[in-house]
Amino acid sequence: FLGPVIGTITDFKGFKKPIFFASVLVGSLLCFMMGFISHWLMFLIIFILAKAVYSSSIIFYDSMLGDITTEERLDSVSSLGYAWGYIGSCIPFVLSLAVILGGKKIGISGSLAMTIAFTITAIWWFVFSLPLLKTYKQTHYIENTKNAIAESFKRLGNTLKNATKHKKIFLFLISFFFYIDGVYTIIDLATAYGTALGLGSTSLLLALLLTQIVAFPAALTFGRLAQKFDTTRLILLCIFAYLGIAIFAIFLDTQVEFWILAVCVGLFQGGIQALSRSYFTKIIPAEQSGEYFGLMDICGKGAAFLGTACVSLVSQLTGSISAGVGSIAFFFILGIFFFIKTIKTN
Repeated sequence: FLGPVIGTITDFKGFKKPIFFASVLVGSLLCFMMGFISHWLMFLIIFILAKAVYSSSIIFYDSMLGDITTEERLDSVSSLGYAWGYIGSCIPFVLSLAVILGGKKIGISGSLAMTIAFTITAIWWFVFSLPLLKTYKQTHYIENTKNAIAESFKRLGNTLKNATKHKKIFLFLISFFFYIDGVYTIIDLATAYGTALGLGSTSLLLALLLTQIVAFPAALTFGRLAQKFDTTRLILLCIFAYLGIAIFAIFLDTQVEFWILAVCVGLFQGGIQALSRSYFTKIIPAEQSGEYFGLMDICGKGAAFLGTACVSLVSQLTGSISAGVGSIAFFFILGIFFFIKTIKTN
């Protein structure tokens, strides 16, 4: 919940780049440290801190989109970012997986393998943030004041107080709250669902990898489609597709169907995330991008518990995890409803 506050601070002139660098540096160091901690409580604390810093860095990263390209290229650049992020994340994932699963064959212990895996991830995170840090220039900003922190709280309060004046933005955030909750819930519960169908840990990891690989060309395709079709139509297409995926999950009872589900998720995951980011960038004030992406982050992270709770409740009542996952369809229906209202709002 600190995201909107920190995001608002980064909107001041010259603040965004150094704060983003600090989040990358601290986050990668915390990730590196996790490989050397053996006590579970200390590991949990470091993990929570690393997760919080990572989430903050994503707010700053997303809010930079309007500074690095023109409005005409927002969709394609956002899609390129997600596409290369998907395929790029596969590399440290595969390297770490190879060390963890095959380390014993070359004399690497389990604990050392985990240390190497965390080190690979930390280095990857830091090194591949450097090109952006080197070239980024904050072109949209608010002029500095004597007390940036106090002013940030004041600005954020005014934004929430005058929400009705930004009806289109807040209708979209409500829509985003529901449909992205459905997306994240499907992703988060995929492991439990696969396990219930009898998939082993290796198969589950491969299914996750397959989703990322499929998401790469799919995100690129949506970026190209956005040059020919209206962004809102493509976002609606993605939400309807996820609605179909949730309904398909109700009848899913074989491992083959689970792999089909993984491919379908990958086909629309990149599109819905990339185009949601670029569309939001278009409708918010450019100089307040950090503040608004902080609010968007709350909608994404804050909704995460809702879908999981709904799936758990329905699964308990029906005795079927398929019915539980199928209940997520309700969130996509609400997302569609509020997104259509967003489109109709000037």
